[in-house]
Amino acid sequence: MAADKKSITGEDLKRINVANDPRISPEGEKYAYVQSFIGDDLEYYSHLYVQNLNDDKPTQWTFGKNKDYSPRWSPDGSELAFVSERSGTPQIWLLPTSGGEPRKLTSVKNGASEPVWSPNGRYILFSTSIAVNEMLAPEEENGKDENNKLEPLVIERIKYKSDAGGFHDDKRKHLAVYDLKNDHAEILTEGDYDHSSGNWSPDSRQIVFSANRSENEDSTTHLDLFIIDKETKDIVKLTSSTGVYSLANWSYDGKKIACIGHENEWKGATINQVWIIDPLTREKTCMTLKWDVQIGDAAIGDLRSSHPNPGPIWSDDHAHIYFMASDHGSTGLYEMDMEGEITAVHSEENHVYGFTYHPQTDVFIIGLSDPSNPGDIFKINRPSNHKVRLTDVNEEFLQNVHLSIPEPITAKAEDGWEIHGWVMRPANFEEGQKYPMILEIHGGPHAMYANTFFHELQLLSAQGYVVLYTNPRGSHGYGQTFANAVRGDYGGRDYTDLMSAVDHVIETYDFIDENRLGVTGGSYGGFMTNWIVSHTDRFKAAVTQRSISNWISFFGVSDIGYFFTEWEIGCSLFEDPEKLWHHSPLRYVKDIQTPLLIMHGEQDYRCPIEQAEQLFISLKQQEKETKFVRFPQSSHELSRSGPPALRIERLLQMTDWFEQYL
Repeated sequence: MAADKKSITGEDLKRINVANDPRISPEGEKYAYVQSFIGDDLEYYSHLYVQNLNDDKPTQWTFGKNKDYSPRWSPDGSELAFVSERSGTPQIWLLPTSGGEPRKLTSVKNGASEPVWSPNGRYILFSTSIAVNEMLAPEEENGKDENNKLEPLVIERIKYKSDAGGFHDDKRKHLAVYDLKNDHAEILTEGDYDHSSGNWSPDSRQIVFSANRSENEDSTTHLDLFIIDKETKDIVKLTSSTGVYSLANWSYDGKKIACIGHENEWKGATINQVWIIDPLTREKTCMTLKWDVQIGDAAIGDLRSSHPNPGPIWSDDHAHIYFMASDHGSTGLYEMDMEGEITAVHSEENHVYGFTYHPQTDVFIIGLSDPSNPGDIFKINRPSNHKVRLTDVNEEFLQNVHLSIPEPITAKAEDGWEIHGWVMRPANFEEGQKYPMILEIHGGPHAMYANTFFHELQLLSAQGYVVLYTNPRGSHGYGQTFANAVRGDYGGRDYTDLMSAVDHVIETYDFIDENRLGVTGGSYGGFMTNWIVSHTDRFKAAVTQRSISNWISFFGVSDIGYFFTEWEIGCSLFEDPEKLWHHSPLRYVKDIQTPLLIMHGEQDYRCPIEQAEQLFISLKQQEKETKFVRFPQSSHELSRSGPPALRIERLLQMTDWFEQYL
């Protein structure tokens, strides 16, 4: 390790800037983006930046201890709409591009988000939450709730909670429109349904959006596309309630709609495709059927909980569509013609996490990360596809820390399948020394470790560990058969895939001490950590995070348990409880000998904390070596977007545990 560079620490989360959501201006001369960070007071903040494409550096446009995000240019480029929480609730603000202070546009009681300008510049579509038959109410002063008394939560729906939103009340997500000419906002959609943000038709008369508006909405998981007329509010359904369709965009002539979706053939393991729909005939065509690649960004990391996906974007001559896709550990940007032929705009060993396109100048602005960079904004000039770096938001941080660069590996599974992954050497690596190794396992399982920056992995490397992380079967990025292979077989071939990868790197790299192995993972990775230590003693320390230990109880306590259990394990609680128990690590808890640290968020509704409680009590009752760390005010997203102080503490607890036992 270079003498002038320090090892990365958990506290370095406070030093990392996250550049996100690039948006090119209408004339194509500049772009806006969001830069997020953790302040010295351990709170999240985000500001808007704008850069002229001829300038060397971007300019900060918003300031203060605020969360400003979702920048959206007006069609004439004179104003920038954005969402800010500076008034207490998220509201839409307008910032003149010629200079001056932002002005508050919406003042909606339950907040406003996801602004989308109409092409004629008169309207802004946005999302808000209201109850059935409720009118848009003004924002309450200082965000005060006029009713503070304790009341019971009366539940009649199966979808009564979500990890993202907590316990649901009687409000639903609806689309609304702000008329800038008349300075007036009105609700567009109605009914006891949730509606995803939409996009305008070129004539500014119609909006395409996603929703489940079925009579049995509470018991189904499909997502349809609809068109709503802005004036009459008449709704036309485009799809047939058999699949999941979203992120729809109109062609510039208004004759076609492109979207991302699938027909649920393999339930939650189904890879996304690009579809084109005729809005008049409702005929839909799958354009990527012959391309066995996951459309969209399946890469996971620990710096971005989510990042906007613009969906498939049209060229101005309607001859091409541009979109992101995830393949073999990288997320790239691709072009497709109307015959379904696909070529790469950008396909390297890195991670495109967002893009914006200016069709008149044929220029892309992309967000790009790799294992040595948390993310920056780049320009791609067409048709050469030449890439130019525009930002360096972590220059100071990266100049002063030592990073370990992953080495790709391919292991042979027991049945001959290839398992792709990476090995990171310790930051202080010296030839001839032996080092402990930690196996990291991602969640999902239908997700993908990728060629992107991952703070936790760098931290473990800095602590002196070899880090192994792989994409076992069930992961995205390796085709439909590979993604589907884990369903009904949790703890089967996925487990042996991971053990084969461990065997492979021990045989390949003589610096790994096979007597000092650790394992950790979250969500599905937590399930697999539990499974591993209950089926082998080769690991000397383990850390399970936001895990599943008991599929029988998971069925009824998780916000997705009632359908996810059947999708992934292959049966419901009523059909075959013994199969659920067979795939539950808790069944084998008496066989766990590995010291196990259990970490869980107390407001995790995806994998509720009772999963951790059952595991901990079962281990303690047998006097096994274990510790249980509960994180208050923390959901399933603790490691990515949880309270900053607790994100840092989580890393400290993990590294202390591995230091103690490895």
